[in-house]
Amino acid sequence: MRAIFKFRVRVVLMVVVGIAVLIAGRLYVVQVVHGTRYSERAKQQFSAAGQSGLFDRGSIYFTTKDGTHVSAATLATGYLVAINPRLLADPTAAYDAISAVATTTLSKSAFLAAAANKNLVYVEVAHELSTAAGQRLAAENITGVEVLPERWRWYPGGSLATKTIGVVGYGTGSTLIGQSGLEEEYDPVLERSGGDLLGNFFAMLFSGAGSTLVSAQGAREGDVVTTIEPEVESRLMDDVAAMNAKHSSHSSGGIIMDPKTGAIIALATYPTYNPNNLSNVNPQLLENPLVSHVYEFGSIMKAVTMASGLSSGAISATSTYDDTGCFHVDGDRICNWNYHAYGVIPMKVIIMQSLNLGASWIAEQLGHTRMRDYFTKLFGTKTGIDLPNEATALLGNLSKPQQIYYDTASFGEGVAVTPIEMIRAEAAIANGGVLVTPHVVSSIVSQSGQTKELTWASGTRVFTRQATRETASMMNDLFSQVLYNGKYNIPGIPVSMKTGTAQLPTPTGTYYNNRFFDDEVVFFPSYNPRFIILLYTEDPKNAIYGTDTITPPMIDLIHFLINYYGITPAMAGTAS
Repeated sequence: MRAIFKFRVRVVLMVVVGIAVLIAGRLYVVQVVHGTRYSERAKQQFSAAGQSGLFDRGSIYFTTKDGTHVSAATLATGYLVAINPRLLADPTAAYDAISAVATTTLSKSAFLAAAANKNLVYVEVAHELSTAAGQRLAAENITGVEVLPERWRWYPGGSLATKTIGVVGYGTGSTLIGQSGLEEEYDPVLERSGGDLLGNFFAMLFSGAGSTLVSAQGAREGDVVTTIEPEVESRLMDDVAAMNAKHSSHSSGGIIMDPKTGAIIALATYPTYNPNNLSNVNPQLLENPLVSHVYEFGSIMKAVTMASGLSSGAISATSTYDDTGCFHVDGDRICNWNYHAYGVIPMKVIIMQSLNLGASWIAEQLGHTRMRDYFTKLFGTKTGIDLPNEATALLGNLSKPQQIYYDTASFGEGVAVTPIEMIRAEAAIANGGVLVTPHVVSSIVSQSGQTKELTWASGTRVFTRQATRETASMMNDLFSQVLYNGKYNIPGIPVSMKTGTAQLPTPTGTYYNNRFFDDEVVFFPSYNPRFIILLYTEDPKNAIYGTDTITPPMIDLIHFLINYYGITPAMAGTAS
């Protein structure tokens, strides 16, 4: 009996000690790890009755090529300034003191009007003061002026990937929520539920004791880690902006993606904005045209048409046709870009010389049903990219009975797709025939430090492997032999390319004769691709063809990526 009693005492003692250790550990986390956060909340709640506490939100990170996380969106800490009109003895002197440290211009008339309203006891007059500025103002100890801790959203990279990262803004009431980009798409992960300090204290204290003590909201909160490489993103943004400036274009954009996984390494558009200062930003700039706008891409669609024809068996790589330069279909005339008749030629010349007649001939061999099926698989549904407001392609012409609509669609006219849809379709040629899911986020890091790797839908096969190899080979011949007579050929590293130039559509459904949309797509190494790049520029003013507007920055990007990632001929693979 005595032995049993001693055993029970020891068990109880061990349980008590275990609970004590658990409480001590959680107290350390609460008081030391998160101590500053709770201290600042308490200060503001006691100083400003009715305030909801400091703004809190998860972070967003870029990922460098070596796996290091770099802050893309975080919280800045400083001070706000509030006045109590009932206690303010000298409003003009207070205004001068606050204006001296304010980060934005403070309206004197509005300040004095607020100071004169003695019915108020708390009016916020300045925000986002640096720590030094706030402490300097607080040291003046002006009666009726309160300097309180504040946190706000801060984007350390400024405009770097801003349309992808997004911004926060006020939703209903006074709650800050994600308004665009990843801030909007992952708002349920990034938002912080807040709650009273006592509740948060005990939730943190006993979160290790059982899942029933942790809210569902807290379980899904975390930081977002992206696949965007900041050095590559910076380079792409610079090149897109320079291209747009050089040609006085309406807009320009680009995407760099891993064609095998769909992981997006960089994406950029111009014009853009700085998310740290939204005061004069046109709300339309918050849109990301790479996912929300559709364009007629022109001749880069010929690679898709070629892969469709080869994959279906409607044609083979050794098929030939008689190119007459122009021909009539359904009362309309279709011509090659240079009106040249090439005679009886093999399929690869269609890609190498970008022949409209050749693409039209493939469309006719495919027939309406098969061509519609391929284009619907490629462009008929959203890509599933983890960014908001994704648009879908306009494929209405492929529901019509006339052959002319299939012929023009074969070379990228009369059908409009988003840039992200287009690069995904071209990536299926690069990766052996599979439609991957483009994505920007790789993982979520919970507040407890645990990392959850995100999984994306496995690719759907749309082309045969042989068809993609043959198409990639044709695109490689274009780059290595035809493009400036092989001037940019890279020994040991084959590059596959397709260029495009399309007339811009008018509001009435016709086409401008002097306004164009230029674009190019490349992937490399051709037979073991590491990257696929899509660049475009809309309405360039001093050039017509993509080889003039797009090729120079594209070549620079290819060499940059080869050098930055150390791609060697040993990594290139073979065409077989």
